[in-house]
Order: sequence, then structure tokens, then C-alpha cells
Amino acid sequence: MAVRKIKTVYDVVCPFCGTLCDDLEVDVVDNKITEVRNGCQIGTKKFFASNPSEHRYKTPLIKVNGSFKEASWDEALDKAADILVKAKRPLLYGFSSTECEAQSKGVELAEILGAILDNTASVCHGPTILAEQDVGVPTSTLGEYKNRADLVIFWGCNPVHAHPRHLSRYSEFVRGYFRKDGRNDRFIVVIDPRNTHTAQIADLFIQVNPSEDYGLLNAIRAILRGVELDEKEVAGVSMENIKELADKVKSCNFGVIFFGMGLTQSLAHHRNIDAAICLTRELNDHTKFLITPMRGHYNVTGANQVFTWITGYPFSIDFSRGYPRYNPGEFSSVELLLKDQVDASLMVSTDPASNFPAASVKNMFKHPLIAIEPHETPTSVNADIILPPAYAGIECEGTAYRMDSIPLRLRKVKDAPNGLLTDREILERLIEKVKEKKGE
Repeated sequence: MAVRKIKTVYDVVCPFCGTLCDDLEVDVVDNKITEVRNGCQIGTKKFFASNPSEHRYKTPLIKVNGSFKEASWDEALDKAADILVKAKRPLLYGFSSTECEAQSKGVELAEILGAILDNTASVCHGPTILAEQDVGVPTSTLGEYKNRADLVIFWGCNPVHAHPRHLSRYSEFVRGYFRKDGRNDRFIVVIDPRNTHTAQIADLFIQVNPSEDYGLLNAIRAILRGVELDEKEVAGVSMENIKELADKVKSCNFGVIFFGMGLTQSLAHHRNIDAAICLTRELNDHTKFLITPMRGHYNVTGANQVFTWITGYPFSIDFSRGYPRYNPGEFSSVELLLKDQVDASLMVSTDPASNFPAASVKNMFKHPLIAIEPHETPTSVNADIILPPAYAGIECEGTAYRMDSIPLRLRKVKDAPNGLLTDREILERLIEKVKEKKGE
């Protein structure tokens, strides 16, 4: 009986969430992942999802009379290019779960087509970017927080579920250079409308009324300035608790606010982040304080970086006039689809059918849809063409940006089944086809 050889790849970066844990060890036998060490449950599941299965697409598919038929790469790419070239207002969306090299090709394709180019920031941390453009941002790296922070605030986020290893690697349980006793050297505050699992392990939980964070942020700012508020409570939080929090943030040695979509996608949107950043800036009159968004997709930060390098703008970009124009809202995917202003879509490593409003999804499905997607999703099963890629960070190398804008190199741990192309290669070949059809 032949002995199966185990190949172990060390220091693997996990391509799941914005924490980009870079200490995974992956065992591969006969080009199948058999074990993942150090990863969280969600990240580990993604590695195993890359193994061949009934849900994994193995070849390009074209929908004919309502059913998918296998096609060659050349045939599928040719038909996809036809759809995009004939469209008057195509939308290219997604890009947050692939490598930076593919993202740059997406920008190139959008410019050639005169298309709308958007990434998932428009439905998650787009308001964060707008606020940073308004007032700047006092921020730093996760390594700084790990080594120095003695006060950590989680505002409108639940890392126990969304970023499972953030707490043990950077923010709560980890031992840092100046915080050698780990959890005992840190005071954890959670501010959230819900009593989340993160709130249950905090030292102080402040339950704010839904969508009233803006009022609470400004109440804290007022107290820090010595203003006596003539209120018994603000945003459902008693003045006693607000004053306690103000004393805590003012007296720490090094504090950080980590905030999530509880701030960005509730009432006031980017004005919430404006206020949070201004609070952070004002706290630096008393101590050292910084702020960082909890980005979701593992390379959504990279998408914003790459789009900005090339176009000057991070998301919601319109190339219809031959040059990039930026106007979140007018050129954001959800709004365009709600108004039925898109007549063809290319979805890259994303599943908008699972999280966009139903009316926008309905309009998206009315028109030709191309999905670059490795496995079955509500979006891909309704697509007209499916172009299955290799998993970035598992079956091919690339670059990704952590939530604190630190670039890390993704590693390849195994080969893609059936010699599937990478996202970058698919987009490169699509660009060639489009140029041929446009006579360029």
C-alpha cells in the first residue's frame, strides 16, 4: 500500500476576513487540503471549500434555454465579451475577495468599456472612507494596538463572530510588548444596541439605542470639553455611564476604537464616523488614542487602495465619459440597480443576490449577468455565464491588504482543479477579447 505524502505549507495568510491572519499551517495530500491549523472555524472552512465538491464549478458554464451547458474558456470568454461590449451601461462589481493584481485588471476593463466600477465598500465601509476624506483619520497598525493598547473599544461590531481571531491576535487576549499580562492589562468596552457575545466578555458594556450612536459620540465629546449636559440620558445611556466612559477613555495610556457596520450602516452613516474620528482626535489632548475600521472581506481594503491608485477614487466610479468620475450614491451599485440603470453586470468574487435589496437584485437578473465565482451562490445560479476561478490565497499567489492597510503576500498551497484560471488571468483574457471586438 502506497504511503500518501503530506505537504505542509507554513505561514499561510488566511483569505477570509480583514484580519488576514498570517500564521496558518496547511496540510495537503494529493492536492487536497486535509488539515488547517491555527485558523478560525470560518477561515478553515474556506480552505476546505476549495477542495473539489459538487458545489465547486469545474469548467466555464453558459446558460442555454434556462440550463447551464459546459463550454470552453474561449467560447465563454467570447460570449462574456459580447455581452459587455454591447451593453450601454455595464456594471463591474465585487473585487473584495480577490487579489490586488486582479483588481487592477478590473479597473482596466472598466475603463475600456466605459463602465461603472464599484466594490463592496459601497455597502459596508464606504461611509468610513467618506468620513476619512472629510476629516482625516488618526490610525495605526494592528501590531501597535497589540503591543500598546490598554483600552479597547468595540463600537458597532462583534469580532467574536465576524473576526474570530482578532481578539486573540491583536486586541484582547494577546500579550503585547508593553502589555505582557494580556487580557489583565486591557480594559475592554463594547458599545452596541445588542448584547453580543463580544459584549459578554467586555469589562464595560454600554447598550446604545439603535441608530442613536451620533448623539452618544457627541455627548462624550461635550463631557470631555467640560460641558455639563442637562439630560438624564443620551441615546438610551445614562449620564452616569457616559461620564464613566469619558473618564475611562481620558485616563488610559493608549486607547483604540474599533468600529464596524453598526456605525457605518445605521442612521447618520458617514456622520457617525466623522464624530468618532473627531472624538478620537480630541482624546489626543488627554492621552494617545487611535481608531480603525473592522473591514470585512479579506481584501476590501486592497480594492479601495488599488482603485484609488489608478483612478484617484476608492469606489463608486463611472467611466462612461472616458474618464473616472466619483459620486457615491449616484454611481453606487445598489442605487444604479434600484433605478434599473444597468443593462449588464460582471460580478467578480461576490454574491450581491444574498445581501442587496430584493428590488435591485430583481433588476440585476433582468439583464445579462456574468459571474466570476468558484462555487454555487444565489448570484451565480442566476447568471448567464459562469467563469470559475482558482481561489486566491489558496490556489494562487497575490497581494492583499489587511484592515489596517498593511499589504501581505498571499500564498499558494495547492493547485486549482482542472487547471482553472486565476481571477487575474480571466480578466486579462476578457480584456483581450473586449479589445478585439472594439477594434482596439
